[in-house]
Amino acid sequence: MRKNYRKARVEPLRKNYRSNEAIRAESVRLIDEANEHKGVMPLADALKIARDLELDLVEIEPTADPPVCKIVDSGKLRYQQEKELKKQRAKQKKVEVKGIRLSLRISDHDRAVRISQAAKFLEQNDKVKLEMVLRGRERQRGAMARDIIKDFITELETKGLSINSEAPVAMQGGRLSTVIGVKS
Repeated sequence: MRKNYRKARVEPLRKNYRSNEAIRAESVRLIDEANEHKGVMPLADALKIARDLELDLVEIEPTADPPVCKIVDSGKLRYQQEKELKKQRAKQKKVEVKGIRLSLRISDHDRAVRISQAAKFLEQNDKVKLEMVLRGRERQRGAMARDIIKDFITELETKGLSINSEAPVAMQGGRLSTVIGVKS
């Protein structure tokens, strides 16, 4: 049997308002379609007013005492919510983690190229994961590898970037890694 390893799509949090007969309160605080307060009244009277206007009675604030209800077109209200969610999603900036690999035997030119790449990533407000894979007898040179990573970070700081170390330099198996970002 084949397993599906796709991530489940997470739906955005959306307020589901109770409307019309689904409202459970006996009396409600009513706001009409012109955003004017009509006061506290029985639910039946509020429903009658909404039906006369051919609109829906929607419970806006169910936790208030008495609950606040508004006379609106429920489809229009849902549309406005979706529009606001899309605006919020468009304003969000996803921070990516870019990876840069170093080695014990890295040449000066390769090191300069990696430094310029890391500086470019950090200027774009992305995080950078510095990684060093130690093979064979290189594993005995853990202190030397840490020094190379620390020197790499100090060279980035000399380029005018204020570096914030998200995670300390950690050794896992034969791999040293750390995550750095720009201080905000």
